[in-house]
Amino acid sequence: MRVTLVIPEHIAGELLDAASSDVETAGTLLAQLVETHGGDIRLLVREVLWVPSDAYLFRGAEGLRIASHGYVPALAKAEADQAIPIWLHTHPGKRASPQPSVRDKVVDEELADLFQIRSGSPFYAAVVIAQRAGQLRFAGHIKAGGKRSDIDRLWVTGGRLALYKNALHATTEPCGQFDRNIRAFGGEVQEVLNDLSVAIVGCGGTGSAVAEQLTRLGVRRFHLFDPKTLTESNVTRVYGSFPADIGKPKVNVVASHLSRIAPDAMVATERKKITLEATARRLGDVDIIFGCTDDNAGRLVLSRVASFFLTPVIDCGVLLSSGSGGVLNGINGRVTVLAPGLACLVCRERIDFQQAHVEMLSQDEHQRLVDEGYAPALPGVEPAVVAFTTQVAAAAVGELLERLIRYGPDPVPSEVLVRVHEREVSTNHQSPRDGHYCDPRTGKLGLGVTTPFLEQIWQG
Repeated sequence: MRVTLVIPEHIAGELLDAASSDVETAGTLLAQLVETHGGDIRLLVREVLWVPSDAYLFRGAEGLRIASHGYVPALAKAEADQAIPIWLHTHPGKRASPQPSVRDKVVDEELADLFQIRSGSPFYAAVVIAQRAGQLRFAGHIKAGGKRSDIDRLWVTGGRLALYKNALHATTEPCGQFDRNIRAFGGEVQEVLNDLSVAIVGCGGTGSAVAEQLTRLGVRRFHLFDPKTLTESNVTRVYGSFPADIGKPKVNVVASHLSRIAPDAMVATERKKITLEATARRLGDVDIIFGCTDDNAGRLVLSRVASFFLTPVIDCGVLLSSGSGGVLNGINGRVTVLAPGLACLVCRERIDFQQAHVEMLSQDEHQRLVDEGYAPALPGVEPAVVAFTTQVAAAAVGELLERLIRYGPDPVPSEVLVRVHEREVSTNHQSPRDGHYCDPRTGKLGLGVTTPFLEQIWQG
């Protein structure tokens, strides 16, 4: 079982500032717990409530004492929000270790029952934060019913991304096959890639190219989603496919290909639409999602997952247009990053709601409404060329790398537009619309599992 603490970028910034202080700082993180289908736990942090200054009875570089009003109000809020309170304190200093002291362990024992009783939560969790060279370091644990588990990972999501391992756990040296990667961006980023869990929604020309590149970069945990089987025309674009694979599920074709590249890769497959609730719930299991689907209804789901589960989504689109005689006159690619604090696809007007509604209908129901003039026909088969789907896939993977390595501009743009026919690339940034679910002020970020799921209506 892996336990991951997922923290929005702005809260991670507060933690880093606190750890950079000359004295210890304490507070309570409020988080929603998500138990994944694979048996892992994800703690989605929604808020940090710092101990007010008047609640410190003593505060120094190597210890602190806090009056009860420093944390009891946070426990009441946790109970009201049905959240898990996570006790947090810092170890200050430029090279401080987050390893809990003997005193820390005593305090944990003293607080555990109180935190659970006052918050109504069956879980108690605690985290120690330190910093080194401007990077977070942490150690932490969660326990329930006498069973204790370490918090293994801290995943920071937003315009920038960062993954930190529990500082008390042994690190592993990246395999020598990634030597050229490490020479480019260092061993720490390589270790992050090796540890990430990635979903790819859509395993056609763009999705299969994303999967291939991520595998060769060192990603080893995949969840592939696509309901379709490979057709004759797919073979011209889907990486790892051959004529003998026609008729096979796309997810199986791509999964087999990834396993040949990396026999140690763990690849789960879902041959179902993510517009089905049971399938969409699987998206809560991963660290990051690449949206490579061409349907609007699926993009609506991905857009909500990014907010409700604090899961970054890198959404891709390729559009080719031809004039008379089949001559290409427009080659457009789009890579949009969705993450806490960034505008969703709805706010960006990247979704056709009428088409999304049609895509959610059964085939018989759709045909009936078309015949009656109440629904548009679904678009036909669109042109696609491997050179351009691969180009957009590379841009999408590049966005992941940029957010981990931080080699680009700051603030980082949240969308890249590629106009291949004009040899132009442009970027932009857009904030959430006021009151929309991706707007942090609505309180939807990090809600996790809701009823109904993602607060939307599902077919079937």
